[in-house]
Amino acid sequence: MTSTLPPYHAAFLDKARGILSTDLRIHTLLAGGSMIHGGMDELSDLDLVVVVEEDSYTEVLASRMEMARRLGPLLSAFTGEHVGEPRLLICLYGPELLHIDLKFVTMSDLDRLVERPIVLWSRDKVAVEARLDRAEISWPNLDPDWFEARAWIWLHYGAARALRGELFEAISMLAFFRDQVLGPMLHRRAGRPQRGVRRVEAYRLDETGQLAATVARHDFGSVKASLVAAIELYLKLRADEPPRSEMKGMPQALFDFLRHEVDNTARL
Repeated sequence: MTSTLPPYHAAFLDKARGILSTDLRIHTLLAGGSMIHGGMDELSDLDLVVVVEEDSYTEVLASRMEMARRLGPLLSAFTGEHVGEPRLLICLYGPELLHIDLKFVTMSDLDRLVERPIVLWSRDKVAVEARLDRAEISWPNLDPDWFEARAWIWLHYGAARALRGELFEAISMLAFFRDQVLGPMLHRRAGRPQRGVRRVEAYRLDETGQLAATVARHDFGSVKASLVAAIELYLKLRADEPPRSEMKGMPQALFDFLRHEVDNTARL
């Protein structure tokens, strides 16, 4: 398994297996992310799932920072509430830098998954593999109505901030829009799981440069052009799988709104 990994990643996993296997509270160590999707290289993170015995879960969760320190030279770590996953401990090891995600779960959590992990070590690998075989595995792809309900509100927000002269905020919204809407829809067009803008370049999802055109400089004209490019790309991607109903008046109302630039940007 680890022979196909970059040496530093392989060494970390070997050490983690050795340490966790001596802790009777730990049942299984799983891996997801690049180790199952492919593309693992020396710049990749390691996405690890630590399966904890049910009666020890509260104890392990309370001491997970100490457990992370035992696995290697931990520089910093924090929990994943910002991504809606408080079970996650996001770690940076060093001085040779390595990002590790440690998610702590119980066996019952393996019944519903977004991807099938691989088993790196287990006290009962046969039972774990059987449970994974029975699991409901579904990537959380979003439907066309989800995109349509949000796209125009987010684009209007970016346009309003640009017209007010808050260019950094408008640029931030464009980045957010790429990650939440355009990237997932490009993955959808390619028949891939929706993963924001992850690996857009590797999978050549923007060979026409339409997504790149939504990246703005700190300049009103550039921000406006990027907003227009975002609108146009969204319309093209929306046509692949149209929503049940399209927002009334769009995109014309947003194009009209952007024409306010003469009055509202005179102070820039």
